[in-house]
Amino acid sequence: MAAPEQYAGVRYLVDDVQAAVDFYTTHLGFTVRIAVVPVFADVVRGPLRLLLSGPSSSGARATPEGTPAGRNRIHLVCDDLDAEIKRLREGGVPFRSEVVSGPGGRQILLADPSGNLVELFEPR
Repeated sequence: MAAPEQYAGVRYLVDDVQAAVDFYTTHLGFTVRIAVVPVFADVVRGPLRLLLSGPSSSGARATPEGTPAGRNRIHLVCDDLDAEIKRLREGGVPFRSEVVSGPGGRQILLADPSGNLVELFEPR
């Protein structure tokens, strides 16, 4: 296991830490570094460290009351977007958008069980 400073970290506030861990490890290839369910979990995929903070975690308590969620999302690169979409649909994962093509490649959005966005991206 690499030291935390070798990761790019993103914190997602989640309603249910175990459901989030299950989603990211089952469907998106993350592995668990630390799990203190139901409060917090730390999952990794490559250089991305995703901190999953439940409602009673210190990370969630630091957010001012009434702060709306942003339009941020993690961006996961894949070699074959169509195969990933098929695999995830077969696993029961709903998507939030259709495939969008642009000059850099193709992408589609899905959401974790708490509604945090994940972008799957296939470069040209």
